Parts: sequence; structure tokens; C-alpha cells
Amino acid sequence: MTAVPAISRERGSVERQADFDAFVGARSAALLRTAYLLTRDHALAEDLLQTALTRAWFAWERIEGDPQPYVRRILVNTYASWWRRRWNGEQATDVLPEGNRDDFAADSSTSHDLWAALGRLTRRQRACVVLRYFDDLTEVEAAKVLGCSVGTVKSQTSKAMARLRIDPALVEGEEPR
Repeated sequence: MTAVPAISRERGSVERQADFDAFVGARSAALLRTAYLLTRDHALAEDLLQTALTRAWFAWERIEGDPQPYVRRILVNTYASWWRRRWNGEQATDVLPEGNRDDFAADSSTSHDLWAALGRLTRRQRACVVLRYFDDLTEVEAAKVLGCSVGTVKSQTSKAMARLRIDPALVEGEEPR
């Protein structure tokens, strides 16, 4: 049995680190956007992305080809598991913090209406809409990310679009509730 020299193991670790760093630098903005659209909260989106990237780091050596679909699936699965657990991290307060100036949705009432309408969708429907229309994935790619059949993606997207078509916030001439 031949022992692998420590220097080659260390060099592999450095290359692995460089590959991961390059991926994070190139794709973290798009992944953060996906996380934000899923969570609808900047802080939770950053936490979600950080958790997904941490899990991806530990699996980095096993990922073959383009790592983005793998990391996106981790992101969506982590989002789903967070909402399956009961969340006790936030407490009500009488004093509201100042608004975030970087909130792009607050600049337009139309964006706000769409944002509110997306918030009324189920988590599965919202994930389908985000993956299909904001991340521009095919039905097959979205099904792989969500771990379901293509038919489920089609039906959930169809139901989501039907709900959005009749949502009071998006129907012209009607005031949002």
C-alpha cells in the first residue's frame, strides 16, 4: 500500500478551495436572488444561501459537472425544511426598525402588488414560479431541483398562475385588500 504524500493532499484541498471560491464569486448573486424570492426576506435569504453553500462545500468533491443545479437543489430543499419546522426565532415588538433602503420591491407599487400576490401562493407553487420564471429553468430542470415529477411542476405552476390571474392585487381596477 502506497501512502499519498501530504503535499498532494494539501494541493488538492487548495484547488478545491479555489474552485469553490470561483463558483461562489460567479453564482452567489443569482443564488441569493433565488433565496430572496423564496423567503421574501433579505436576512433569511442570506442565511439560506449561507447554509446551502456550507452544505455544498462538504459535498464539493462529489459534484460532477456544473455545480449550480446541485447547489440550487440544496437551496430549495433547505428552504422547504426550514418551513417544515416551527419557527420561534422572531418576536413581536412595539418598535419597528427602520426600512431597508436596498429593498427594490418597495420602489414600485406594481412590484409590491406582485410581491404580495406571490406571498399568497403555497410554498410549492411559489417555488415552481420562482424556478420557472425568475430562474428561467425548464420544467425538467425545475422538477429535478424540487425532487418531484415534471407533471407536478406543470400542475403546480398552472395552479399558481391561475391564482395570480385572479389575485385582487394584480387585477386591474381592483384595489388590493
